[in-house]
Amino acid sequence: MRIEPTSLGANDKVSSMYVTGRLLFVLVAALASLGAMSQQHTEQPTSEQPASDKEIRIGNVMPYSGPLSEFGAIGQAEAAYFDMINARGGINGRKIRFITRDDNSDPATALELTRNLVEKEDVHLMFGSFGAPGNLATRWYLNEKKIPQLFVASGDEELSQARAFPWTMGWQPSFRSEGRIYANYIQAYYPRKKIVVLWQNDQFGRVLYKGIQEGLGDLNRHVLVDIAFDIRDEHLDGHVSILKRAGADIFVFLGVPSTASKVIKLAASLNWHPVFIVNDASASIANAMAPAGLENSAGVISAAFLKDPSDPAWKDDPAMKDWFAFMDKYHQVESTNSSAALYGYAAAEAMTQVLKQCGDDLSRENIMRQAASLRDQHPSVALPNIRMNTSPSSYLPIRQMRLVQFDGRSWQPFGEVIETAFTEGAAR
Repeated sequence: MRIEPTSLGANDKVSSMYVTGRLLFVLVAALASLGAMSQQHTEQPTSEQPASDKEIRIGNVMPYSGPLSEFGAIGQAEAAYFDMINARGGINGRKIRFITRDDNSDPATALELTRNLVEKEDVHLMFGSFGAPGNLATRWYLNEKKIPQLFVASGDEELSQARAFPWTMGWQPSFRSEGRIYANYIQAYYPRKKIVVLWQNDQFGRVLYKGIQEGLGDLNRHVLVDIAFDIRDEHLDGHVSILKRAGADIFVFLGVPSTASKVIKLAASLNWHPVFIVNDASASIANAMAPAGLENSAGVISAAFLKDPSDPAWKDDPAMKDWFAFMDKYHQVESTNSSAALYGYAAAEAMTQVLKQCGDDLSRENIMRQAASLRDQHPSVALPNIRMNTSPSSYLPIRQMRLVQFDGRSWQPFGEVIETAFTEGAAR
C-alpha cells in the first residue's frame, strides 16, 4: 500500500509516507526544479534580422546554481563549443551568439528568462535548456510564438510530442525507455530476485521509475520497498539502511551523480553488495564511481549512449582525442572528465549540424524543418552504432542505448544496442 503525498504548500516540500510490504517509513521530499546561468550581454540585437544577418542568436537556460548545479557543466561546454565554431569561421558565414541564463532551478524563472531571450534578445531559437520542469513551463509560450525549442536536455517524452507541440524537440533517449531497459535486464538475468528502489522525487525520477514499473509488469511484486528522496535529502544513510534490511538482491538507484556516489559508498559501508543498477545520468566514473571508491563501484550496471570521458577504454579513440583537445583549447576547466560537459559538447555538435543544413535560410520554420530531417547522424562522442534520426512525426533523435557494467576501471558493454524495450514484464 502506498499513502500518497500530502501538500504542505504551493511551493513547499511534500511529505510522503510509503508502506511497502512490512516496512513503514516516513520521508520528506521536495520537487527539485530544473533550470539554468547568466552570462550578461550588453549588446541589443535588432528585431527580425534579414537573411543576410551575420549572427545566429541562440538562447539557453541552465542550472548554474541551485540543487542541480552539477549539470551547469552542460551549458558551459555548449558555450565553449560555439566559441570553437566561431573561431573556425562560424556556420555558413554567420557567427553564433550563445546567450545562456541561470534560473536558480526555478521553472517560473525559466519562463521569465525565456521570454526575455525571445522578446528582448530576439533569439532565433532556444536550444538545450535543462530539465523537464523548466522546459515544460516554457513549452506553451514557445509553441505559441513559433520559436524552436530544440534538443532540450531532458529525456521526458512529453518534450518530444511532434503533433501536439511541433516547435519542441528532445534529443537524448527517453527516460521511460531507459527504465524499461533496466526492467528487461532484471527479467532476463534475475527474474526471481527481490528488488528495492531509491528514486529522486521529481519529474526526472518519477518518469524513470515509471519505465521500470512498466517493464517489470507482474514482476513488480518483487519490489519490496521503494523510497523517494529529495535531492537535498540529508537522510540518505537512513534510506540505505532501510533498503538493506528489506533483504533485497537488486538495488536500483535513480538520481544524480553526486547522490549516486554517496549511496554506493553507504551500501559498501554497511557491507551490502546487491546487484547495483544506476541510471545513465549517474553513470560517470569521474563524478560517481571514483568518489564512491572504485572498489565499491565495481559491478555497477547502467545503460549509456555516450562515451564516458573518464573511461580509459577511450584514451586512443580519435573522437575523444578531439574532445580533450577541445577542452584544453576552448574550455579550460579543472577536470576534462565531466560526463555532463561531454553531453553538452555532443548536443552542440548536433545543433551545429542542423544549422549547417539550414544554409542561407535561417527562418524559424526552416530551422525546425532541418531539425526534423536528421538522417543516420552519428554523434562523434556517442557509443558505436548510436544514431540520430528524426522526421516530422518523430521528435526523439536518439532512441538507442547500450547496457554497460563497471569493472572497477572501465565500462564494459554487453548485449546488443537496444532501441526498444518491452513495456510489460512477463509473469514468472
